[in-house]
Parts: sequence; structure tokens; C-alpha cells
Amino acid sequence: MAKRDYYEILGVQKTASADEIKKAYRKVAMQFHPDRNPGDKSSEEKFKEAAEAYEVLSDVEKKGQYDRFGHAGLGNNGGFGGGMNVDDIFSQFGDIFGEDILGSFFGGGAGARGRGGRGRGSRGTNLRIKLKMNYEEIAKGASKTVKVKKYVMCSTCSGSGAKDKNAVQTCSTCGGSGQVRKVTNTFLGQMQTVATCPGCNGEGTTITSKCGTCKGEGRIYAEETVTIEIPAGVQEGMQLSLSGKGNSGERGGPPGDLIVLIEEEPHPHLQREGLNVVFDLHISFPDAVFGTNLEVPTIDGKAKIKIPAGTQSGKIFRLKGKGFPAINSYEKGDQLIHVVIWTPQQLTEEEKSMLEKMQEAPNFQPKPEKDEKSFFDKVKEMFS
Repeated sequence: MAKRDYYEILGVQKTASADEIKKAYRKVAMQFHPDRNPGDKSSEEKFKEAAEAYEVLSDVEKKGQYDRFGHAGLGNNGGFGGGMNVDDIFSQFGDIFGEDILGSFFGGGAGARGRGGRGRGSRGTNLRIKLKMNYEEIAKGASKTVKVKKYVMCSTCSGSGAKDKNAVQTCSTCGGSGQVRKVTNTFLGQMQTVATCPGCNGEGTTITSKCGTCKGEGRIYAEETVTIEIPAGVQEGMQLSLSGKGNSGERGGPPGDLIVLIEEEPHPHLQREGLNVVFDLHISFPDAVFGTNLEVPTIDGKAKIKIPAGTQSGKIFRLKGKGFPAINSYEKGDQLIHVVIWTPQQLTEEEKSMLEKMQEAPNFQPKPEKDEKSFFDKVKEMFS
């Protein structure tokens, strides 16, 4: 099922500011909050969908990729909404709602703890890798399997950081809410502030005995195999974001993202110009005069072309649809074949004599056109 447009989900325009996006997300999330719609699976999915949209649009880098390339620019794992539960979402974005709002709407106490409190460790950091792709992979799309060294969840303690379940206790400072309130008397009256609990760093629990494998972090440094689905039509310098494939967070915190930077491997014969592919075809003088049939390399093999008699150097032939596809579009580029007549550098005396006789013939005298255009001018003219 195709994903909905993120701007449509939040009800904002592409020109919306970061503050407007945040306010829009808060409004939609409050509308479909699971505690306001108990047992309503449709509302819960919309709540997750809104979180996924905000997770992308609130990140400058991800938003830029999404604006340029749509969902394909984020990779198959773009956005986390479908892969995380409600508690995961509040672990990452709970501060947007605020504990007072949650308490008044959803009953406070355990509800605020279960939804608004962090209850999990800190989020993992993002990772960046470079991925080289050849022309054929770029044109058709590819599935790449890479090994990434990163922090992964500790399998011994399942990410909790504790030796066993009995080693995890509710924080005595905050009572498990992960936050502490402070009341200050001012000339305007009493002011109440909410801060992260210093006893548990906002997690709501403390560990009395650490896991021997991860030393209480809930993660270890290891190598993980990641499969990356690359859509057809990517370009040099494009970045894909795979949500949740970065470093694991501490003590069960949500993982970061894996940022994949695309690098194009040079082709031995072809050059890329946007969606088009350019090939310089060198032919002999007799072939240009009499015409010939030749094979030329393309992205996905070879193609036969006919060189008409009397072809001039600089002539451009076009193989329609033999270029690169546009990402998120049905548009496709062409292959442009630029004819270059090869001039021999060493001649025998007999060959020189033959050429000298031809040089005197009227039909062998060059007759350049007055409006002769450069190669690049011809290319622009063909596609203008």
C-alpha cells in the first residue's frame, strides 16, 4: 500500500516553518491519541502515521531528501511509524505534548508515566556510509547487502542493561514518572516547572545490578549485516535514510538512522549528463563517406546503429529511452552518440599520394555550414 504524502498527513504546506510543522503534528497526534480513542485501531494507525510524518519533516536533512525524491529518497525504511509502537513514539516525541497536557487529558499518574514519561534510554546516534553503484545498478535499482560496525542491542539483557528483571527498580526520586516538579514563589505567584529526574535521567527506573555483557549500557559494539534497497534513478551525492538502522540506543532507547551516501562508479565508455548518457563514437573516414553499421555500448549491453553515408564529424545520434530513469517518475533519458571521425597519424607514401589526389577533387573540399553549432549547443537544441 502506497504511503500518504507527509504534508497531507499533517495538513501543512511545503513552505511551512519548523514551528508550524510541530504545532500541526501536536494537533493531529492529540486528535488520534490512543488514550482518547481506546481500542480504536484506525486512530492508533493514524497516530503512528502522524509520528512518521513528523519524524521526517522535523529533520532538516530528511525533509530535504523527501522534498526532492519523495518516499524513495528515504529508502524502504523511511520513517519509523510502522516499525515502532506507541510507547516508542512517546519516548522520542513525548516532550512535544508536555506532562501537564497529558495529565489533564489522559488522567495523569500512570497514564503520564506510560505515555509521557521516557521509560527508555537515550536514542542512538545516526550512522553514515558510502555506497558505490555502477550505471546498470543505478538504471535498474539494486538490493545491496553491507556489513556495518555499530552498536547493537545486547542480547543478554535484551537492552535493559540490568543483570536480570529483579535488578530493575522504580526510581525512588520521581516514583517512576521520569520527571520531577519544582514550585518556586515569585512576585507573580507560584510557578511550577517540570524537569528530568536527576536520579534516573528521566528513565523512571534505576539498575541495582548491571548486565555483565554490556556493563549496563544495554548495547554492545558489533558488526551487523544490513540489506539496502536502492530505487532506480539515484544520483551521485544523493542520500537515503534508513530509519532505525543506526546505532542502538542505550538501555532500550530507540535506534538512530543509517544515512547512505550514493557514489557513482565511472563507466569505461559512457558519461552521464543528468538523465542522458553520452558516448563518443570514433569512426574512420571511409566509414563516414560510405556509411556503415556498428555496435555501441549502452547501460545494459550493446545496440546496433546505422551510420548513413556522408556523416559529418560532430553528428549526434539518439537512442531513445537508453538513458537513466527519473526517480519517482516515468521519465527516462536517452543515449546520445557523438560521432568523431578518426584521423590517422601515420601514413605510408602510397596512402599520402592517394589523399593528396583526393584533396584536389572538388567534392573533398570542406563546406562548413555558416551556422555550425557546437556539440553542446546541438544537445541543448535537441531537448529544448
